[in-house]
Amino acid sequence: MRARDKVKTAAEVAGICRLLRGERTVRVVFTNGCFDLLHLGHLRYLEEARALGDLLVVGVNSDSSVREIKGALRPIQGEDERSELLAGLHCVDYTIIFDTPDPLTLIELIQPDVLVKGADWPEDQIVGAEVVKKTGGRVARIALTPRRSTTSIVERVIERYGGGARGRSRGVAED
Repeated sequence: MRARDKVKTAAEVAGICRLLRGERTVRVVFTNGCFDLLHLGHLRYLEEARALGDLLVVGVNSDSSVREIKGALRPIQGEDERSELLAGLHCVDYTIIFDTPDPLTLIELIQPDVLVKGADWPEDQIVGAEVVKKTGGRVARIALTPRRSTTSIVERVIERYGGGARGRSRGVAED
Protein backbone atom coordinates (compact mmCIF):
# COMPACT_ATOMS: atom_id res chain seq x y z
CA MET A 1 0.00 0.00 0.00
CA ARG A 2 1.26 3.48 -0.85
CA ALA A 3 1.73 5.89 2.04
CA ARG A 4 -0.83 8.35 0.68
CA ASP A 5 -3.44 5.56 0.71
CA LYS A 6 -2.97 5.26 4.48
CA VAL A 7 -4.01 8.91 5.01
CA LYS A 8 -7.71 8.66 5.88
CA THR A 9 -10.57 10.64 7.31
CA ALA A 10 -11.68 10.03 10.88
CA ALA A 11 -14.87 8.35 9.64
CA GLU A 12 -12.89 6.01 7.36
CA VAL A 13 -10.56 4.92 10.18
CA ALA A 14 -13.46 4.48 12.61
CA GLY A 15 -15.12 2.21 10.04
CA ILE A 16 -11.93 0.20 9.52
CA CYS A 17 -11.55 -0.22 13.30
CA ARG A 18 -15.18 -1.39 13.67
CA LEU A 19 -14.76 -3.84 10.80
CA LEU A 20 -11.51 -5.30 12.14
CA ARG A 21 -12.89 -5.58 15.68
CA GLY A 22 -15.90 -7.44 14.26
CA GLU A 23 -13.67 -9.93 12.44
CA ARG A 24 -11.15 -10.57 15.22
CA THR A 25 -9.68 -9.20 18.39
CA VAL A 26 -7.68 -6.11 17.44
CA ARG A 27 -6.01 -3.71 19.86
CA VAL A 28 -6.16 -0.22 18.37
CA VAL A 29 -3.47 2.23 19.50
CA PHE A 30 -3.90 5.97 19.02
CA THR A 31 -1.46 8.83 19.39
CA ASN A 32 -1.30 12.33 18.01
CA GLY A 33 1.04 15.25 17.45
CA CYS A 34 2.43 17.87 15.11
CA PHE A 35 5.30 15.77 13.69
CA ASP A 36 6.64 18.84 11.89
CA LEU A 37 10.12 17.64 10.93
CA LEU A 38 10.24 13.87 11.16
CA HIS A 39 13.22 12.72 13.26
CA LEU A 40 14.62 9.72 15.13
CA GLY A 41 12.68 10.57 18.29
CA HIS A 42 9.42 10.40 16.33
CA LEU A 43 10.33 7.05 14.79
CA ARG A 44 11.29 5.44 18.10
CA TYR A 45 8.19 6.82 19.81
CA LEU A 46 5.90 5.51 17.06
CA GLU A 47 7.61 2.10 17.01
CA GLU A 48 7.04 1.77 20.76
CA ALA A 49 3.43 2.90 20.39
CA ARG A 50 2.81 0.32 17.66
CA ALA A 51 4.26 -2.44 19.84
CA LEU A 52 1.40 -1.83 22.30
CA GLY A 53 -1.25 -3.10 19.88
CA ASP A 54 -2.19 -4.39 16.47
CA LEU A 55 -3.07 -1.18 14.64
CA LEU A 56 -1.50 2.27 15.09
CA VAL A 57 -3.55 5.33 14.19
CA VAL A 58 -1.79 8.70 14.31
CA GLY A 59 -3.72 11.95 14.54
CA VAL A 60 -1.78 14.75 12.83
CA ASN A 61 -2.44 18.35 13.86
CA SER A 62 -3.61 20.52 10.96
CA ASP A 63 -1.48 23.49 9.94
CA SER A 64 -3.76 25.92 11.76
CA SER A 65 -3.68 23.92 15.00
CA VAL A 66 0.14 23.67 14.83
CA ARG A 67 0.31 27.47 14.53
CA GLU A 68 -1.87 27.77 17.63
CA ILE A 69 0.38 25.39 19.58
CA LYS A 70 3.85 26.26 18.24
CA GLY A 71 3.54 29.82 16.94
CA ALA A 72 3.27 31.66 13.62
CA LEU A 73 6.48 30.25 12.10
CA ARG A 74 5.29 26.68 12.29
CA PRO A 75 4.63 24.27 10.78
CA ILE A 76 7.61 24.04 8.49
CA GLN A 77 5.99 21.28 6.44
CA GLY A 78 2.32 21.28 5.53
CA GLU A 79 -0.25 18.92 6.98
CA ASP A 80 -0.56 16.76 3.85
CA GLU A 81 3.20 16.27 3.68
CA ARG A 82 3.53 15.53 7.39
CA SER A 83 0.65 13.08 7.32
CA GLU A 84 1.90 11.18 4.27
CA LEU A 85 5.47 10.98 5.60
CA LEU A 86 4.18 9.47 8.85
CA ALA A 87 1.97 7.06 6.93
CA GLY A 88 5.08 5.86 5.11
CA LEU A 89 6.63 4.57 8.32
CA HIS A 90 6.43 0.80 8.77
CA CYS A 91 4.89 1.13 12.22
CA VAL A 92 2.02 3.47 11.24
CA ASP A 93 -1.16 1.94 9.87
CA TYR A 94 -3.23 5.10 9.31
CA THR A 95 -2.96 8.85 9.76
CA ILE A 96 -5.77 11.36 10.20
CA ILE A 97 -5.40 15.13 9.94
CA PHE A 98 -7.48 16.88 12.58
CA ASP A 99 -8.32 20.57 12.81
CA THR A 100 -9.63 20.81 16.35
CA PRO A 101 -7.69 22.19 19.34
CA ASP A 102 -7.25 18.64 20.68
CA PRO A 103 -7.95 15.08 19.46
CA LEU A 104 -10.86 14.31 21.82
CA THR A 105 -13.39 13.96 18.99
CA LEU A 106 -11.10 11.50 17.19
CA ILE A 107 -10.55 9.48 20.35
CA GLU A 108 -14.30 9.29 20.97
CA LEU A 109 -14.91 8.19 17.37
CA ILE A 110 -12.09 5.64 17.06
CA GLN A 111 -12.35 4.29 20.63
CA PRO A 112 -8.74 3.14 20.90
CA ASP A 113 -7.76 0.39 23.31
CA VAL A 114 -4.50 2.18 24.06
CA LEU A 115 -3.96 5.94 24.10
CA VAL A 116 -0.29 6.94 23.87
CA LYS A 117 1.48 10.20 24.68
CA GLY A 118 5.03 11.13 25.55
CA ALA A 119 6.18 10.65 29.14
CA ASP A 120 6.50 14.44 29.40
CA TRP A 121 2.69 14.53 29.68
CA PRO A 122 1.23 13.83 33.13
CA GLU A 123 -1.59 11.30 32.72
CA ASP A 124 -4.16 13.65 34.23
CA GLN A 125 -3.44 16.15 31.42
CA ILE A 126 -3.69 13.68 28.52
CA VAL A 127 -6.76 14.55 26.46
CA GLY A 128 -9.02 11.54 26.07
CA ALA A 129 -7.49 9.49 28.89
CA GLU A 130 -10.76 9.28 30.82
CA VAL A 131 -12.71 8.33 27.67
CA VAL A 132 -10.31 5.47 26.91
CA LYS A 133 -10.21 4.20 30.50
CA LYS A 134 -14.04 4.25 30.78
CA THR A 135 -14.27 1.80 27.88
CA GLY A 136 -11.70 -0.56 29.42
CA GLY A 137 -8.66 0.80 27.58
CA ARG A 138 -5.44 2.09 28.99
CA VAL A 139 -3.14 5.08 28.72
CA ALA A 140 0.57 4.58 28.01
CA ARG A 141 3.28 7.19 28.37
CA ILE A 142 6.43 6.60 26.32
CA ALA A 143 9.83 8.05 27.21
CA LEU A 144 11.11 10.55 24.67
CA THR A 145 14.47 10.14 22.96
CA PRO A 146 16.84 12.67 24.54
CA ARG A 147 18.07 15.58 22.41
CA ARG A 148 15.79 14.71 19.50
CA SER A 149 13.21 17.34 18.59
CA THR A 150 12.03 19.50 15.73
CA THR A 151 13.21 22.57 17.65
CA SER A 152 16.75 21.17 17.94
CA ILE A 153 16.82 20.45 14.20
CA VAL A 154 15.66 23.98 13.39
CA GLU A 155 18.26 25.45 15.74
CA ARG A 156 21.02 23.32 14.18
CA VAL A 157 20.03 24.38 10.65
CA ILE A 158 19.97 28.06 11.64
CA GLU A 159 23.34 27.71 13.36
CA ARG A 160 24.93 26.04 10.34
CA TYR A 161 23.15 27.71 7.45
CA GLY A 162 21.49 30.79 8.89
CA GLY A 163 23.76 33.20 7.04
CA GLY A 164 21.76 33.06 3.79
CA ALA A 165 24.49 32.95 1.12
CA ARG A 166 26.82 31.22 3.57
CA GLY A 167 24.95 27.92 3.13
CA ARG A 168 25.00 28.15 -0.65
CA SER A 169 28.72 28.88 -0.66
CA ARG A 170 29.27 25.48 0.94
CA GLY A 171 27.72 23.73 -2.03
CA VAL A 172 24.27 23.30 -0.54
CA ALA A 173 21.70 22.99 -3.30
CA GLU A 174 18.52 25.02 -3.07
CA ASP A 175 15.13 23.28 -3.23
